[in-house]
Amino acid sequence: MIKDDELLVGLDIGTTKICVVVAKVVEGKISIIGIGSHQSTGLRKGVVVNMDSTVNSIMKAVEEAELMAGVKIERCIAGISGDHIKSFNSNGVVAIKDKEVKFDDVTRAIDAAKAVAIPADRQILHVIPQEFIIDDQDGIRDPIGISGVRLEVKVHIVTGRISSAQNIIKCCRLAGLAVDDIVLSQLASAEATLSPEEKEIGAAIVDIGGGTSDIAVFANGSIKYTSVIPFGGNNITNDIAIGLKTPLEEAEKIKKKYGCAFADLIGDNETIDVPSVGGRKPRTIKRKTLADIIEPRVEEICMIIYEEIKKSGVEKLLASGVILTGGCANLSGMVEISEQIFNMQTRIGSPMGVTGLVDVVNNPIYATGVGLIIYGYKNQNIKRLKFDKTKAIKNIYSKSKMIKKMKEWFKEIF
Repeated sequence: MIKDDELLVGLDIGTTKICVVVAKVVEGKISIIGIGSHQSTGLRKGVVVNMDSTVNSIMKAVEEAELMAGVKIERCIAGISGDHIKSFNSNGVVAIKDKEVKFDDVTRAIDAAKAVAIPADRQILHVIPQEFIIDDQDGIRDPIGISGVRLEVKVHIVTGRISSAQNIIKCCRLAGLAVDDIVLSQLASAEATLSPEEKEIGAAIVDIGGGTSDIAVFANGSIKYTSVIPFGGNNITNDIAIGLKTPLEEAEKIKKKYGCAFADLIGDNETIDVPSVGGRKPRTIKRKTLADIIEPRVEEICMIIYEEIKKSGVEKLLASGVILTGGCANLSGMVEISEQIFNMQTRIGSPMGVTGLVDVVNNPIYATGVGLIIYGYKNQNIKRLKFDKTKAIKNIYSKSKMIKKMKEWFKEIF
């Protein structure tokens, strides 16, 4: 049980930034007490490609968060993303032992649902119950205590490459952090930005980061679909650099300061200065020219996201529409162009449901970091990936045959 004054730390390891959010529990509420962020150069499309750079970025972000919060950070809940993430729905059926559903029956049903064949290089990250069915009575969310003879559970299973999770844990360990849990980034973002009502009547969370766009679709109070596509803000930055013939670093600054995803919002007389390459003089162009470069790429990304949302099969049930988070959500015109393409109402999702430094975290770029903390608080029995106690791992995963391979590489690492 998480007690008052106990620290919770969310580590958002993104393609363009590493973000650390520190909170403590005060009278049963999550209070944000510190934030740290640093540029990320060691990842590509959400996957670690340079361990030294990633470790260095984590250490600097942690140091900044420690200075703000005035605490020592030793453990964290880390986010994971990347186009290696795959998910699917499954179901399991068991007989109810004593004609009344008990916790053991639920556990056996979930074990049956996740007893599916997955490639040897992948691991299960999440098994999320969607609904329970007892003797053909569906729509049950808490089956404990209900009488019946047959229990069925529908679950959503998220898998990822073992090596990708392994590299995240290694980077954290080298940066001096123990990892309590690894959580899919869009699930964390949903915890911070979606209300229970939105999950109930249907909503899609879309986290558009630097290297990837993460999608999670909710309906009837449970998750229905997750996906990751390998397109994000870096694609927009590259287009600006090529179209305006300016360095990538300057293109990123121009995007953040003057970028607009919907050209109709810009006046004809607005101009911006664009640095040139090779020591040439800066040029002055119309801001609408910049928007004409950004808009087609944003349209393309949104179209791909829309196709993914349609794959969920519950597109028509999304009464709450689409909630945009991530760095690209701050781009002017994102709501307008998204509503056109998705044909749904769209809003920007910033973290909610926390206290403390609310004004500081009131930005979609902190949705995942804050969401990791909320996820950890709600799931107080999170698995502890203790590096010096493989026995703990054994106790947690003893019921899952699939995790045997994970035990082997945990021993190799630690």
